[in-house]
Amino acid sequence: MPLLEIRNLGKRFGGLAAVSELDLDVGRGEIFGLIGPNGAGKTTVLNMVGGTLLPTRGKIIFRDEDITKFPPYRRARRGIARVFQRDVLFRSLTVLENVLAGFHLSSRTGFTEIFFKRPSTRSQERVLHEKAMEILQFVRLAQQADEMAINLPHGNQRALCLAIALATQAQLFLLDEPLTGMSGEEIEAMMSMIRTLRDERGITSVVVEHNIRAVIGLCDRVAVLDYGRKIAEGSPKEVVGNPTVIEAYLGVEENAI
Repeated sequence: MPLLEIRNLGKRFGGLAAVSELDLDVGRGEIFGLIGPNGAGKTTVLNMVGGTLLPTRGKIIFRDEDITKFPPYRRARRGIARVFQRDVLFRSLTVLENVLAGFHLSSRTGFTEIFFKRPSTRSQERVLHEKAMEILQFVRLAQQADEMAINLPHGNQRALCLAIALATQAQLFLLDEPLTGMSGEEIEAMMSMIRTLRDERGITSVVVEHNIRAVIGLCDRVAVLDYGRKIAEGSPKEVVGNPTVIEAYLGVEENAI
């Protein structure tokens, strides 16, 4: 049974159909890529799965539950974490405090209790601190735990966004352009982390990404959107070799892949 099922999903903005009749199944522990040209509807799909947009039609089923009308916070508590294209951080907090903030969605300890250190929550605070440091170690930011988030370079801010998602204990990550603006070394590091999350923690990821070479190297399966409709789906090699994809997404020059 798929972890995420999308059935006949559609979204209209006035007279414009941004997404039409979309069907997708994403398996547990899968890295699933969603690609297509600018304006193809990729981010709109992520917004609907994450709950920041409600679909005009269709259903979204997560862990066998219809979540189509759930607000974002209910989806987060069900196990869905969104990593946006723009770095969404508490910029006035430290790196460590950002990760601690992520715990409040899945912990009995509330957001304010974590930071105001009430006596009744001191024990829980120590546990969360240890877990937060483990996460920072994983994303290679343990040495920057006390740095202000706003002072981190872009690549490290992207890694911190991933760390916050990990703190929510989500089972499904929605990654919108996770490699944008990164150096080659940072891209390799991020791809390695996403693979490790799949291999060691069973975390499922849906990745929207323009870096086709990275998608080929990272994703287990890929779907291609064009004008809001799915035009191809399969393994990365099958998809990039599809003549319809080459023409609609990459252009007629096959060597652009």
